[in-house]
Amino acid sequence: MSTTLFTRTDDALGRFTVRAVDPAADTPLLHSWLTHPKSAFWLMQNTTREQVRGYFDTIAASTAHHAYLGLHDGNPAFLTERYDPAHEPVGKVYPVQEGDVGMHFLTAPTDTPRHGFTLAVITTVMELLFSDAATQRVVVEPDARNRAVHVLNAAVGFQVAARVELPGKEALLSFCTRDQYLAASLRQHPAATD
Repeated sequence: MSTTLFTRTDDALGRFTVRAVDPAADTPLLHSWLTHPKSAFWLMQNTTREQVRGYFDTIAASTAHHAYLGLHDGNPAFLTERYDPAHEPVGKVYPVQEGDVGMHFLTAPTDTPRHGFTLAVITTVMELLFSDAATQRVVVEPDARNRAVHVLNAAVGFQVAARVELPGKEALLSFCTRDQYLAASLRQHPAATD
């Protein structure tokens, strides 16, 4: 199994870890997540297991795109991707700056959601991305209809820059600098400054 790349402990929810996706081992699980009705905004509803494997094999071979499996207390719980916006369609709709890092994330579909869990997941993802000193700004382009993720993005500091047309969707291009993320973190946890 892949090596743990990042660890974060959430005061309320416990330990989160992140490792690289292993396409051979993780495809069955990720296929079940990506084709679930709750994952519709990933636009992979009708993909076969082989297509999902090919998708993650392509990412694994790339130097500009990386996929990670997130675990909560040792159990698979989320998927996240880090990518260079200059090598993706979003890089054609805004001027990419040095230090920009694109991000996607997906919390595993569940029938028993836990309060605050998805916020803990996106916080873990942001901590992972900003643990790299070269990351200056995180870029996201969620579907404009995905209201739930817009609320989460705002909670960790993202600000909407524009509505843009991307393959398969109208998206809200949004950015979060390191300072915006830190300010949002302080709003969520004001006791941390005491």
